Amino acid sequence: MTKNLLAFFLVMISFQTFSQIKGRITDQKNAALPFVNIYVENTFTGTTSNDEGYYELNLSKPATYTIVFQFLGYKTVKKDIEIKQFPYILDATLAEEQISLNEVVINADDNPADIIMRKAIASRKANLEKINAFKANFYSRGLIRIKNAPEKFFGQEMDDFMVGLDSTRSGILYLSETISEIEYMRPDKLKEKIIASKVSGDNNGFSFNTASDVDFNFYNNTIELGNQIISPIADYAFNYYRYKLEGVFYDDKGNLINKIKVIPRRDNDRIFSGSIYIVDNQWTIYALELGITGIQAQIPPAEVITIKQNFSYSDTDEIWVMISQGIEFSYSLFGFKGDGRYTAVYSNYDFTTEVSKKSFGKEILSFGNEANKKDSTYWKSFRPVPLTDEEINDYLLKDSIQTLRESKPYLDSIDAKNNTFKIQNILFGYSHRNSFEDWSVGYSSPLSDFQFNTVQGYNSELSFYYRKNLDKYRRYFSANASLQYGVSDDRLRGTASFRYKFNNINSPFLTISGGVETHQFNDAQPISPLVNSVSSLFFENNFLKIYDKSFAQFGYSQEISNGITIYSNLAYERRKALVNTTDQVIFNDKEDSYSSNDPLHPGIYGIPAFDTHQLLKFKLNARFNFGQEYMSYPDSKINIPNSKYPTLYLGYEKGFAASENQYNFDQLKARLTQSFNVGNKGDFKYNLKAGTFFNADAIGFMDYYHPNGNQTHVGTSSTYLNVFNNLPYYELSTNTSYLEMHAEHDFKGLLLSRVPLLNKLNYNLVIGAHAFATENTKPYQEYSIGIDNISFKKFRFLRVDYVRSYQNGYQGDAIIFGLKFLNIIE
Repeated sequence: MTKNLLAFFLVMISFQTFSQIKGRITDQKNAALPFVNIYVENTFTGTTSNDEGYYELNLSKPATYTIVFQFLGYKTVKKDIEIKQFPYILDATLAEEQISLNEVVINADDNPADIIMRKAIASRKANLEKINAFKANFYSRGLIRIKNAPEKFFGQEMDDFMVGLDSTRSGILYLSETISEIEYMRPDKLKEKIIASKVSGDNNGFSFNTASDVDFNFYNNTIELGNQIISPIADYAFNYYRYKLEGVFYDDKGNLINKIKVIPRRDNDRIFSGSIYIVDNQWTIYALELGITGIQAQIPPAEVITIKQNFSYSDTDEIWVMISQGIEFSYSLFGFKGDGRYTAVYSNYDFTTEVSKKSFGKEILSFGNEANKKDSTYWKSFRPVPLTDEEINDYLLKDSIQTLRESKPYLDSIDAKNNTFKIQNILFGYSHRNSFEDWSVGYSSPLSDFQFNTVQGYNSELSFYYRKNLDKYRRYFSANASLQYGVSDDRLRGTASFRYKFNNINSPFLTISGGVETHQFNDAQPISPLVNSVSSLFFENNFLKIYDKSFAQFGYSQEISNGITIYSNLAYERRKALVNTTDQVIFNDKEDSYSSNDPLHPGIYGIPAFDTHQLLKFKLNARFNFGQEYMSYPDSKINIPNSKYPTLYLGYEKGFAASENQYNFDQLKARLTQSFNVGNKGDFKYNLKAGTFFNADAIGFMDYYHPNGNQTHVGTSSTYLNVFNNLPYYELSTNTSYLEMHAEHDFKGLLLSRVPLLNKLNYNLVIGAHAFATENTKPYQEYSIGIDNISFKKFRFLRVDYVRSYQNGYQGDAIIFGLKFLNIIE
């Protein structure tokens, strides 16, 4: 009895502490109005209505209030109320705003919209700097729907994916909410503590909705939305937009609001279209509704993304701030299509609390105690935007079946269906899963690794794997084994590896592996086996050079401090030279022939490239992510590299205890890399490397430093920051000091969007410069110009570059066809 009374009083206290005004907002035809702003006048205590027009406004005590209802395109309504008890029902009907041009004097020589926007642009920086720091409450809700989902995807049944969908395989895929406290300091410090988190169908789930993900400030020149999108009030906005004044109206405070239509000058620029509302004389943003296509943003799955923002003015603080934001999107890719929305409400701004640099560390997101354990009473009391019927039903359905879906009988029944062995699994691979105990075992398709080289002939690899997830925070154990057989050299080789991840906070990994394998002389393995197979069989260009390696190694890695990660490896290796065993081709050019398997002497056949030897090799590398920020989830840490700072790699490598002293060596190396955007001018990336060897005059060729070359005219990477695309693979290999430099700038449509006809294709112009220097050779340079983002409909997988190289004068040129999907396939 005492416990029941205590629970009753706790519930009553929660309703008294966070009580509600609630109601429904409609137009004059009784149609629901979604995304209406509702707030207490002269405060930042507010909320928005849901898709059905319902709202809930949390207040702390009975009193007299003036409640404001504000919605774009409708007249603002104010209601004075005296609340004596909660809940208080307050409905509102809004009438359409009469937006007209009667207040505007039209001059034939001047576009009035241009005049207004020039003033808004001139005031951009001043308005940006008005808010120096604040604390606020933040609520977010994310929802993703799917429509007519396919029954199978790449041959795999989608039944488990379809939970909660209707008979047409349509419905909500993802629904989650967060309630958090945020702190901000200009220009870009934002810290968030999530107080409550809820995910439909997972009562232990942690939502990934965060304030930083939707921190879209249009007073900045660009907005990060997959790429940098130009703001309609950017300093250089007139290069991208045209403007039209659609009308004016007065808000409830007597401010004249200008509704400006934002019109792209070119269809495929990274720009928005829609409407922006500017407060006359203050030249601040009153509201906006701006959309961008997936093609413009260069986000292939997206169809359209629309951002809506509403601002409110406080007489006390004399400042306009955003109080709500809505993001709506539609998507379509690989037969999957649907839509979604993200709703954010900012409330209880505090500009008086002192916020300084000391308030911010590298942790930008954290969770309060038991943030994912809040019950329905808490959410009903604190949720500022009511759930729609669709969302309520999704929570009820998925939460009710969660226990069932986690039960052993249910999971066993799903596994029994998915684990059924079929005759085609012999060729296409098989996977067996125990979902309740969370382990899986299987093998790959031998066809997926079918290839050809002149040492092994036709060869294929059969891989086996086992993985056991020890908890949902990504602690796991895995074991892998592979068998490779070459038809021409009639040799079976095999390897095995075991890996254990201790936790997901500083991510310690322990790896043990060993076996016998063929290995490229360049440890980076720059030559794609698939590309080499085609190059060999069709063009008699066998660029792949391999040797036989027997090995046993032990590896350990861990983040020892935020942004600092170490990687260590100790290995025993026995190296044995291999020679060509076949000259088979599909198309035989009598004037052409295969080269030998000796990368230094391609014309000498049948003679081993080196003597068999063995040694121990130790590697110690460290990575420094300067300025790295991170998000702290319970038992998990997610690192976020900071593009303002480069990443530094330092390494030491030692070969010792070799079968012959000449193979012992030491190497020191360093690498500096960075990628950052240059606003509307695109993305710039660089990669700098340097190293030096000690006591390495006669070491094995596989221990040299090999700059990555390319002789196939096929690029297999999305960027070329680690390859010389017109350099023979082993021409500049060195065992002395070296310096390597790569730089690339992607204009992201800045230039090609201004070229007639080409501007319809949404291509990106990319330029690059590359150089390599050693002690004993003339410096080598490459310069490239290319077109990226070439597509077939939504599939933008092709890049084409023209490359010219120099070394003590002009060396040659080449056309490189970049096939980005190859590195995914392999």
